[in-house]
Amino acid sequence: MAEVTTGIEVRYFAAAADAAGREKDTIDLPEGADLGALRAVLVDRYGAGMERVLSVAAFLLEPGDGGAGELTRDLGRPAGSRVDVLPPFAGG
Repeated sequence: MAEVTTGIEVRYFAAAADAAGREKDTIDLPEGADLGALRAVLVDRYGAGMERVLSVAAFLLEPGDGGAGELTRDLGRPAGSRVDVLPPFAGG
């Protein structure tokens, strides 16, 4: 049986957008993949610049059931269907 994959919408902000050369992507990963797997794909795709950004970035996970999204650096968290990559912003 083939592995089920899902398209995760990834939105990049600030330095992450610069490293990717775009503001958003759709990344195919196995269903239930965690942020660590997503991070590995992004580093493989975009290289050392993205790796530097991700070493300090947080991930905003899509809100579920109408609740607020969750900001995390925990790479063991499931990626879900949408992830925003948020590097530190000036002054914060």
